Amino acid sequence: MWSAHKAAVYARQHAGEHSQKRCAEFVSKAIRAGDANLQNTHYAKDMKSNLILAGFHQIYGEPVEGDVAVIQPTAHHPYGHACIYGGNGIWYSDFVQRTMYPGKEYREVKPAYAIYRHD
Repeated sequence: MWSAHKAAVYARQHAGEHSQKRCAEFVSKAIRAGDANLQNTHYAKDMKSNLILAGFHQIYGEPVEGDVAVIQPTAHHPYGHACIYGGNGIWYSDFVQRTMYPGKEYREVKPAYAIYRHD
């Protein structure tokens, strides 16, 4: 049974201080720690279909603990980005993020994104 809290705790415990360029891997491991059956995805930008197969659906509005953001690429980040919401305004990927957008270029460009939730 899915536990958003377990997924968020895993993400928090395994996030580093800086990007390791492995966001899809870290977010996928956090989702699995929450007991969702998620297939591997090579690139964060392509996680949508596997999230849906694992029981997630796209949501609109404010994120809650365990929600997953899939962010499309920028010029210097061709694989996109994925992160999981830990609550209290904090997002995690392979590192602790200041905002949902993981870095300066993302915050300036604001590429398209979608947020997914497992109920």
